[in-house]
Amino acid sequence: MQLTDHSDQHLITTASSFTPPTSNCCKCPRLCRFRKKYRESHPHWHNAPVDAFGPITARLLIVGLAPGLKGANVSGRPFTGDSAGGYLYQMLCRFGLATGTYNGHANDGIILEDVRITNAVRCVPPKNKPTAFEAASCRPFLKREIAAMANLETICALGKLAHDAVLRCFGCRLSDYPFAHRSDYLIAGKYQLISSYHCSRYNTQTGRLTDEMFSSIFKDITISLGALKTD
Repeated sequence: MQLTDHSDQHLITTASSFTPPTSNCCKCPRLCRFRKKYRESHPHWHNAPVDAFGPITARLLIVGLAPGLKGANVSGRPFTGDSAGGYLYQMLCRFGLATGTYNGHANDGIILEDVRITNAVRCVPPKNKPTAFEAASCRPFLKREIAAMANLETICALGKLAHDAVLRCFGCRLSDYPFAHRSDYLIAGKYQLISSYHCSRYNTQTGRLTDEMFSSIFKDITISLGALKTD
């Protein structure tokens, strides 16, 4: 693990309230067009910005990349409806950070314990690849969400885009906090940023992210939160 404390970094702006993007948010024209396409072809899907899931009072925030086309873009809940979500919720349950049974839809009854899940980009992007402009346009929502989490202690970033998005919320220089699997930094003098390779099907099937590697992330998280739980 790498531990770095740059206490001179900018603190995040305090927010008295958090307002997520509206269902018809069009800050990103390409994403708006893509969303509209699926609203027409699959009107029963969510096809809108995906709000965070979990209590705003949580001490842990998990930040992913963006909604999957046939995952959160369908279900309306982060990491729900695809293999990445199934694996993430399985891991949360394994470490006592969620209860219930994950069934791949927003009403499956799973409950997050002291955890909130969100994405760096709230709308589904073509080929799961948001542009730099889209990441920057959506960043204010992530920034205000972090600011609204009064009890936040630990942030888990899944993938480099999420890692960089969190750092940019605090005005951090990316070169001071390079992304690596299981990188661990103290940012803004108070938040532990623990990052992981994304739990996508590609990463898990190719062995880029093994179960041991992903488990180590949650061991680090529970240690960071001061409540180590083992499987």
